[in-house]
Formats: sequence, structure tokens, C-alpha cells
Amino acid sequence: MLGFVGIAVILIMVFGGYVLAGGKMGIILKALPFEMIMIGGAAVGAFLISNDMAAVKHTLKDVGKVFKGPRWKPADYRDLLCLLFELIRLARANPVALEEHIESPDTSAIFGKYPRIQHDHEAMDIICDTMRAASMNYDDPHQVEEVLDKRMEATLHHAMHSSHALQTMADGLPALGIVAAVLGVIKTMGSIDQPPEVLGKMIGGALVGTFLGVFLAYGLMGPFAARVKTVVEEDIHFYQLIREVLVANLHRHPANICIEVGRQNTPHHLRPGFSDLEEAMRNLKQEAA
Repeated sequence: MLGFVGIAVILIMVFGGYVLAGGKMGIILKALPFEMIMIGGAAVGAFLISNDMAAVKHTLKDVGKVFKGPRWKPADYRDLLCLLFELIRLARANPVALEEHIESPDTSAIFGKYPRIQHDHEAMDIICDTMRAASMNYDDPHQVEEVLDKRMEATLHHAMHSSHALQTMADGLPALGIVAAVLGVIKTMGSIDQPPEVLGKMIGGALVGTFLGVFLAYGLMGPFAARVKTVVEEDIHFYQLIREVLVANLHRHPANICIEVGRQNTPHHLRPGFSDLEEAMRNLKQEAA
């Protein structure tokens, strides 16, 4: 919602201020379609040249994050901690019984309680791979933490591609606006024999290219890139929480302490309350009894 509000504020303030200052929208509206074809078309073409099809699809999908915000909500963090609590308790009570859950998470009764997490392949892979490795005696906390850190870094690097692609477009748009403006000037010079009022409109139309390039770069594309980056950085906390809990588990802390380590490392605005989480875990114990 804030994304739409922000765009509305930008348009109203920029064009409203222009009109209130005595500017005429006629010149802008007449030149806008042609300038948009040149600037927007060149920007899209450059975007396609510099990215493969997978990156293009990924970026187009991530633009929705500007309006939807982060994927993971506070309830998801609570559910994740509850899921890890169940898995850790089961791993310590009956390691053999854990195998069916980490080998086939899609059909697991435990994972099935948390469908949003179950449908996230990255979260499933981190949990299952780490717990499977621990069952095969690859359980040195420091080595596992190093492996998970590298995995987090790779995941973040991949997720950031959309933000980098959008920022690259934003950086190039002012220059493309100048290209469009220069073409407008060339067109104007070809009509130098026209009266001043005609030339004035033609020059004004050419300057729309410069305006449009700068406006799109700093008013839309740049903020889009910054917002996607912010959302990606917040969502990565979800996977970092998994790392914190599973590494604490390898240190052989009690299950509830492992979960508390994860809770404490959750950003404040997403962190489940201590009493709420305790009640949720108590209910899980009663269900398992």
C-alpha cells in the first residue's frame, strides 16, 4: 500500500507543482509518448542485453515486493521456531524417526503443520540438509556454522540480483534522457526556419526527454531498487534464524534454549513474544504426549 501512496505523492507533487507554477501540461503530454518510446524502450533493451531470461523473470517477479513488502510475517517466525522445536525434540528422542521427515518433507506430518514454510524450498533445504548432516556425525558446530554462513551469503547474493538490475536501469536512465533530448534538438535544428513560437514548443518537447530520464531514474527506478533491497535483506533474517537455532542445537543446548537463541536473534519488529512462544511450545508438547 505504501508503494502506491509513494508513487501518487511523487506524481502529484511534481506535476502539481509544475502546473501551480504556471507550467502547461500540453507540451509534456504531446512529447511524452515519443520520449517514453525512446527512453523506456532503450532502457528495456539494455536490461534485456545485460540479463539472461531467468534474471529477467526474477526481477519482474521481485518488483511486486515494492508493493507487497517482506514475505515473512511475525506469525511465520513463530511457526518456524515451533517447527524447529519439534524437529530438535524428535531428533534427540528418536533419531531414526526423524529421518522420514527430513528425507520426505513434502509428506511429513510435522512440516505439514506449517505449509508456508513447507512450500519454501530454501528453508526446507537448509533445515533438512543440516539435520541430515548432523545425523551422519557431521556435527562440529563451528564447521557447520561456516558452511551455513557461506550458504546465506550465496542466497543473499542471488536474491539481490533484482535490486542490482533495477539500480543499473536507474543509473542509465538520465543518460538515455539526454540521448532523447539531443534527438529532439536535432529535430528542432532541422526546422530552424520556423517562427519562434513553433521552435519554442519543439525545444520544450526535446527537454521533456531530459526531464523524463531524470524523473524515472530518481523518482521511480531508484526507489524501486532500494525497496527491493530492503525487503530482501529483511526476508534473509528468516534463514539466518534457522542457522542460529540449528547451530545452537549442535552445541547440545536444551531444546527450549536453542529456540530462545533463535528468538533473541530475530529482528525486534518480527520477534515473537516470550510468553506466546512458550505457550505454543507447551501446546506442541501436549500434542506429542
